This record gives sequence, structure tokens and C-alpha cells, in this order.
Amino acid sequence: METKDPKYSQKEKEASNSDLERGGVLEDDQPIPYTGIVDEKEYGHVRRGLKSRHVQFIAIGGIIGTGLFVGSGAALVRAGPLSIFLAYSIVGTVIYSLMLAIGEMTTWLPIPGGLTIYAHRYLDSSFGFAMGWNYTIGAALTICAEVSAAITLIEFWTTDKPKAAWVALIIGVIFLLNIWVVEGYGEAEFIFASVKIITIIGLLILAVVLFFGGGPTHDRLGFRYWKNPGAMNEYLVPGARGRFCGFLSSFVNACFAFSGSEVICVAASETLNPRRNIPKAVRRTFWRVLIFYVFGVFAIGVLVPYNDKGLTTALKEGKSGAAASPWVAAIVNAGIEVLPHIINAVILTSAWSCGNSFMFAASRNLYALAITGNAPKIFARCSRRGIPIYAVVAVFLTSMLSFMCISTNSATVFQWFMNVTTLSSLFNWVVLFLATIRFRKACLAQGIRTEDLPFHSVFMPYAAYYGLVMVSFFILISGFDVFFDFNARTFVADYVGILIFAVPFIGHKAYTLFVTKESWGMVPPAEIDITTGKAEVDEYERLHPPEEPRNSLERIWFAIA
Repeated sequence: METKDPKYSQKEKEASNSDLERGGVLEDDQPIPYTGIVDEKEYGHVRRGLKSRHVQFIAIGGIIGTGLFVGSGAALVRAGPLSIFLAYSIVGTVIYSLMLAIGEMTTWLPIPGGLTIYAHRYLDSSFGFAMGWNYTIGAALTICAEVSAAITLIEFWTTDKPKAAWVALIIGVIFLLNIWVVEGYGEAEFIFASVKIITIIGLLILAVVLFFGGGPTHDRLGFRYWKNPGAMNEYLVPGARGRFCGFLSSFVNACFAFSGSEVICVAASETLNPRRNIPKAVRRTFWRVLIFYVFGVFAIGVLVPYNDKGLTTALKEGKSGAAASPWVAAIVNAGIEVLPHIINAVILTSAWSCGNSFMFAASRNLYALAITGNAPKIFARCSRRGIPIYAVVAVFLTSMLSFMCISTNSATVFQWFMNVTTLSSLFNWVVLFLATIRFRKACLAQGIRTEDLPFHSVFMPYAAYYGLVMVSFFILISGFDVFFDFNARTFVADYVGILIFAVPFIGHKAYTLFVTKESWGMVPPAEIDITTGKAEVDEYERLHPPEEPRNSLERIWFAIA
């Protein structure tokens, strides 16, 4: 027997049943389960257009960004190579847990507005409201962070051209990639991610070559910099306490670097064969984290000392250029003349790529808020091509905050946005872990076995509890350094991310308690709605089985993508 959350029921149920009766078929014959409460016939909805290769490379692109290429330099200077290696590795295990958690929910119910809908159904309406707005605002501000990072990279070549022109060009291209068709976003991410993969693999090979003295100077680096100046740097205070503070500070940079990993779940409702393609992306997360991040930050620590002159200058004075990236600094130190320009260009495309992904994620969450009645209905309106056009425009207008870097140092603006958006992402992760735990309890209470889930892991639900504890810890320590030398502006930048989640949550909870007179507690697991929209997905999977490889070359390609 189907159960429903009484706070989110009749119109949604009628819309879903109506979809099932007519097959939920759009122009390209790709059915989408609709669970909104606005008039779908009037407003339209998103469509499935992302292929397997798009999803796989979106998952990779969501992990490899300026946090690895640029932000890791500041972490290295503050904490030293061993500290960042440990911090990025620990956060990597949390990200893998997160992907397992949301992978279960997403493959069971890949519907529009998934992340927001999951919080709404499995927790309560206030969590859904707060997470939706927190994710939308946080993702929109992350675009600004990526644009600011891109400007620091452009300044590696020139400071003559006006910053405003570069900002306008970057966000303009991102807007065009998101406003046309979802395949445009997918193809752009496929190309961007391909470049990033080739580059990071090339950099890892270069690190091995330089480690053994294969560079132009034939200077064998080995673990020289782990011995002098050392594996861990002192931060804020001297001695062992200072080295521990440096280690704690690395978690903020690591969390920012991994923010956006959940974008494949935002894209699930616009993905072809989501129950085949999303699990593939989730399962490969472990290897992506290990190869690109764990090995990546290890290589950085080998190639560059934490007291490197360029990097320390970048951190203390906000100077841009080669010092903005430890990779570029390492190549300059090795005496390789042309490669820094090539790597700087690739890192620039990486920032562009991340901005592209976050505009997609922000607009889809704003769309989710609109179809659930938590944002103006205009943001639910979709074009004939399935693009929530006004939601994309709203996010684009928000990204205009990137012009802040015109009057303020680009590196400083990047650090501001990084602090704000990191905390915002951490609250999203907390809600997703909580939603997964409740989803598992609902399945148990309603007689759905683990084996019945399209995707499940032996590490679940334990991984969700582990992730919840660790992310809560990251939130607690996110701005601890401000208390050693208190500065009001820094304090606001470090902790305003809490308000982005707390204000919508408290405001919505007060409204539901005192105006709509809803109960305080959550719906019991036996009454959680885990079925609305599932029938359409089941029918879609039945009518559109995954394409099977026809020859050896296709088998190799299908294994990769």
C-alpha cells in the first residue's frame, strides 16, 4: 500500500498519476516522472538528454577543479605536505560515503529536484526548503569563486586587459552552455573533463619523473621537502599544537575541493537510463578520489616545499600568477619553460568547467524549489527543450557578484567565496546523510529489502553514519582559526554559510508551526513517501533498456563511459 506525506500529497499524486497514464513522454520520447505541484502542462518540465559518457565525465568534472589545482597551494603553505595528504584522504572517504548514500536514493527515485525532494520527503518540509535554498545560493556563489579563481589564472599572462571583460566573457559562456539544451551542458563537461583527466594524469607522470631526477636540471627531489622544511608546518601557534592546527585547517580546503561531487544526482532526472549510468559513476568514485586527489596532493607535497617563495607570497599578499597554483610553481622550479603556460590554460578551463557545473546545479535546485511551491512559480517554467530558463537566468544574474574581483584582489575574493560556499556544501552533505538514513529506515519499515534497491553497497548504512559524524566535525572546525586573531570581516566570511542554511530552516519551521499548524516531528518511517514517481521510472527502464555493445571496440568504450 502506497503511503504519503500528508504535507505534500494530493496535487503531487494527481500529477504523478496523470504522468503515468499518458506515459510522461516528452518530444524526444523520454518519460520523466513529475512530482511537482505546479501545472506541468503550462510550465513544462526538464527532459532526459544526458548520455552515459556525459554522466561519467560530469562525475569526474565535479571532483577535479580549482580546489585541487589552485586551492591546494594555500593548504600546503599553511599545513605542509603530510597534513594535506591526510586531510584530503580523510575527506575523500567521506565523499565516497556520500556518493554511496545518495547513489541509493537517486537510483531508486531519479526524479526532478531529487536532492531537495529527498530532504522534503524523508526528513520534513523545512529541511527540504532550507536545503533547496542553501544549495541554490551556495552553488551560485561557487560560480563566483570559480570565476575569481579564473581571473587569478588569467593574470598569470596579463594584467593589462580590464578584469570586467574577462569576467563577462567567462560567465557569458557558462550562461550560453546552460540556456540552450541539456546536451550542450553535457558535451561541454565531457570536453572539459577530458582535458582535466589528461592533464592530471600527465602531471602525476611528471611528478614521478621529477621525483627521480628526470627534469631539465636532473635534480632528484625524492622526499627532500618532507625533511626540509618538513612534513608538517606550524600554523597559528608554535610547536606540536601549531602543526595540529595546520592539519585542521587543511580540511576546509579539502572540503571545498570536493564540493560539487553530488552534481551527478542533480543530473539524474535528465540522464538516460539513470539506473545503469548513475551506479557506474558512483562505483568509480573511489578510484577517482584515490587517483586524482590522494595521489594529486601527494605529488604536490613532493614537488613544492611549503615555504616556497611564490606560494607564501600568494597566501600572504594575495598575489596572482604562477604562484596561484602549486603545479605551475613546481614546473617553474623544475626549469620547464613552456609547460607552465599550458598547465595554466588547463587550470583555467577547469575553473570554467566547475562554474558550468554549478550553474547547472543551482538552476536545477531553484527549479526544484519552484515545482514544490517553495519558490516563485516562474522558476518552474521550462523551454521546449526542457531547460528551466528563468531559473538559469536568475542564477546567471547572481553570478554577477563575480565582478567584485574588479575592485578587490582576485585571490582575496576567491578565498571569501571559498569560505562561504564550503560551509554551505557541508550543510548539504549533512542533510543528504540524514535523508539517506531515514530512507533506509523507511525501506525497512515498508518491507523493501536491500536487495530490492537498484543500487546498494555493503558499506551502507554505516557509511552514512560515518559521513554524518565526520561532516558535523568539519562544520565545527571550519573557522576555528579566526578565534586566534579575531577579525570581524573574517569571522563573517567564515561563518555566514551557517546563516544560508539556518535562516531558511528556522523561518520555514516557524511558518509551518504557527501558520499552517503542522506538527513538529518528522513523519514515521512507515509513512515516508518512497514510491511517488517510481512507477514512471520503472516504466521508462522497461521501455528503454540500456544499449548493448555490438563489438569489441564498443565493449571497451562502454566499460570506460
